[in-house]
Amino acid sequence: MAEVKTAICRFCHAFCGVNVTFEGGRPVKVLGDIQNPMYHGYTCIKGRQLPEQHLHPERLLEPQKKVGGRHKSIASEAALDEIANKLSQLIRDYGPRSVALYTGTYSFPYPAGAAMARAFMQAIDSPMSFTSGSIDQPGKPMALAFHGRWHAGPQPFAESDVWMLVGANPVVSKWGGIPQYNPGKRLHDALQRGMQMVVIDPRLTECARKAAVHLQCKPGEDPTILAGITHLIIREGWYDRAFVDAESSGFEDLKAVVAAFTPEYVARRAEVPADKLMDAARLFATGKRGMVTAGTGPNMAPRGTLTEYLVLVINTLCGRWVRAGEPMPNPFALLPTRLGRAQAEPKPPAFGYGTKLRVRNLGENAGGLSAAALADEILLGGEGQVKALLSVGGNPLVAWPDQLKTYDALKHLELSVCLDIKMSATAKMSHYVIPPKLGLETPAMSMPNEGVWFYGMSTGYPEPYAMYQPALIDSPSNSDLLEEWEVFFGLARRMGLVLRLNGQALDMNHDYTTDELFDILTAGSRIPLSEVKKYPHGHIFSDPSIVVLPKEGGCDERLDIGNALMLEELRTVRGETLTGHAGYAGSFTFTHRLVSRRLNDVYNSSGRDIPKLMKNGRYNPAYMNPSDMETLGLHAGDVVEIASSRAKILGVVEEADDIRPGVISMAHAFGDAPTEDHKLFSIGSNTGRLTSVDEDYDPRTGMPVMSAIPVNVRRGDQAIAR
Repeated sequence: MAEVKTAICRFCHAFCGVNVTFEGGRPVKVLGDIQNPMYHGYTCIKGRQLPEQHLHPERLLEPQKKVGGRHKSIASEAALDEIANKLSQLIRDYGPRSVALYTGTYSFPYPAGAAMARAFMQAIDSPMSFTSGSIDQPGKPMALAFHGRWHAGPQPFAESDVWMLVGANPVVSKWGGIPQYNPGKRLHDALQRGMQMVVIDPRLTECARKAAVHLQCKPGEDPTILAGITHLIIREGWYDRAFVDAESSGFEDLKAVVAAFTPEYVARRAEVPADKLMDAARLFATGKRGMVTAGTGPNMAPRGTLTEYLVLVINTLCGRWVRAGEPMPNPFALLPTRLGRAQAEPKPPAFGYGTKLRVRNLGENAGGLSAAALADEILLGGEGQVKALLSVGGNPLVAWPDQLKTYDALKHLELSVCLDIKMSATAKMSHYVIPPKLGLETPAMSMPNEGVWFYGMSTGYPEPYAMYQPALIDSPSNSDLLEEWEVFFGLARRMGLVLRLNGQALDMNHDYTTDELFDILTAGSRIPLSEVKKYPHGHIFSDPSIVVLPKEGGCDERLDIGNALMLEELRTVRGETLTGHAGYAGSFTFTHRLVSRRLNDVYNSSGRDIPKLMKNGRYNPAYMNPSDMETLGLHAGDVVEIASSRAKILGVVEEADDIRPGVISMAHAFGDAPTEDHKLFSIGSNTGRLTSVDEDYDPRTGMPVMSAIPVNVRRGDQAIAR
């Protein structure tokens, strides 16, 4: 008999509330939960494949150990024994810094696992913790450190009459400005009430099609365009003078620098019409409420931190922050109460503090240690060399920049442990692969999506929503699976360590449950987890009495719209020659720019093994404008060679008239090891191979250029097997 249960989808970071149908204890169907007050019945094509993910024949059900170049099954207890012994030996011989942790995007939906992994690293006293956030969007927290955070937060999307998206397409990516919780409905409702959008994007995306103004720009020119918009807002007097005078500093310095970014200059450099630039600036600045937000693409392109900084500058110029007396959009639910004030917060250090890496003069920054430096930390000998890598919910071989160096680094490790549900590209190179339980087999809670508010503005839940899900099914029979947190707790117990979660020392002799850990992680929350559990469809815990508080007496913090480092970088942008910036890098001349994109049916490297998500096979097409294809004599399905100054990859070209000429659009995190390139049509192409961590990188975050990459394209070998 069929039974329907509510659940939190954890295929990606959106955490959609869904209904799962079970037959005989097996999941058979997933639909959106129409009774969920945050998602209103939404789920995407990926989430609807949760049964396929749980029951997939390629799913690992037992830990694997590499023996003689091949992986063989090993009991989880034996695997943890061996891993703990090896870690202890490496720490004795080389010190705790020899052990590094990388947490990828798939660790985010499992809060107990991510928290326990961090606790483990703290217990062994290793500072070498890295996250995927340092790869795709380190510019967000960096820019907040330079500009400052408005304590009460940004104006909410639901109350806005104008919005500007910079390289973001939230209806597909579930990120970048429109709340990612049924973003299509939220955008539709906003447009119906009269909201207008400005979209800056080299593609005519789903969001761009709905925009009042679309600037279809040359990739990588977001700082130029935003500086031009800033210039027009100041020149035309469209800024909020009272707010700027009272709450910001650096206005005159900003005005002087952006004066050189005239509409005519921006038009020549970014290849957008000057009159449309004026339309974009006017539409946004003369609106009453609404924000500018940026997506992953501009953050992965050149000068991502500067882009995010200018986003904040424009928001401050237009006074688009919540004011005293207004309702607090989200005072939190499973986190301690956030009582926002109408004032700027003290600025944290931006970069160059804490742990120092051994390469490129990098240190800690507001976005964390740079994962782009981790391959070098593995390869570089001497004191402090990384000997062991623990990878949780990530796939470094296809996700990190500079795949060639990453490939060498992963082969160089003395111990590599990968927590993954299948033999991914990274898992195949690992000494141990520990398969974790999946979403329907473990308890879940929505707390992580509250916490992303601290990472960047206009992220996280727009209202104080919370949901809990118990484990709904047992793990497959005869399987040997652990939850992610159990791996780190088990290692710590074997190594004689005491772990701390949320400030509390754990009893290492106690056999915890995930629910007990959730209670520890939510201690002090505004809404007790026990109360949240009463609402199986999730609930919005509104409290109209919680409003934005006025500025504290004596507060002299201001939002910095004239930060010296950011303005100096903007001067550097203005000083670049138009010819040089158009496609020359050293002695190389390039004809195209390759931009990253999101696909609706995959989540980074996840989903490519599920039949219903494989509309075009398992590869990531190289989308090009038909006019470019005609010039090169290409047809849909042809193999092309794409070459940067670093390396070459193969791609399968497809027509896309929504892309401007001179641009190639490809999803990242595809492909496999360089030795597997002949499997192009079944694994796709790794765009990270085109990047170099030693060139064109942000000197503060270490982030190299991973979008708007200058490349050449030519017809490739058509004999590759399909």
